[in-house]
Amino acid sequence: MKHFAGAIGFLCFACVAVCAQDHKTDAEAKPAKVRVATYIHVDRLPLATIVPPPPTDGSEITKAEFAELHRIQDARTPEQVKAAQADDAEEDIFIYKTVLGSGFNAEALPLTTAFSAHLHGDEPVATNPLKEIFQRPRPYQVDSTLHPVCKVTTQPNSYPSGHTLSGYLLAFTLVQMVPEKRTEILERADVYAHNRLVCGVHTASDLEASRRIAYAVFGSMMQEPRFQQDLAAARAETRHALGLKQ
Repeated sequence: MKHFAGAIGFLCFACVAVCAQDHKTDAEAKPAKVRVATYIHVDRLPLATIVPPPPTDGSEITKAEFAELHRIQDARTPEQVKAAQADDAEEDIFIYKTVLGSGFNAEALPLTTAFSAHLHGDEPVATNPLKEIFQRPRPYQVDSTLHPVCKVTTQPNSYPSGHTLSGYLLAFTLVQMVPEKRTEILERADVYAHNRLVCGVHTASDLEASRRIAYAVFGSMMQEPRFQQDLAAARAETRHALGLKQ
């Protein structure tokens, strides 16, 4: 998988309206939530034009994606299931503690924790309107022989993947903070995304759509003064905690 070198500037555009219900959990019907972005300007991001529609039902691409999910399901080990479930439950920057070590934790890094929460909070602002537009069923909603091992929903909101977008936004941000670990961070982001397939709750095209969105959204964030200010504070805090040169 290729990453965002050179892609950020190319994908900063203009225009998409948002405000949508959060379908990440499938509790009882709730009033739609108004999502307020911290770092992105949704009116400058034409995400619905950047992201193509998902593959159609019955297409060769969809058949191949479902075959891949069956292969993963048949081969997944208890250890892989446990790792995928852990990633399903955690959507903050500290998923990268596997790269940066035990000193990279929420208790030690309050500024970085708050920064992470804002970044993750911007994810549904980008994805929820697209989920509403495309209304793609989850794989297990289409194929009853697929047995997910992570949190499920009855909503048709597979495309794009919110977890995957969050993972890449956090990765791209962390690369700015600890560039020495760029390769390892981006590899971990790929694993985090792949675990959505291990969970059995997304297809490969759901993940690819989120990668495309991540490039555009991160490029937009990089132009935002508040993002740059919070990034600088989190960077200084994290590098100090990890004993890295400022």
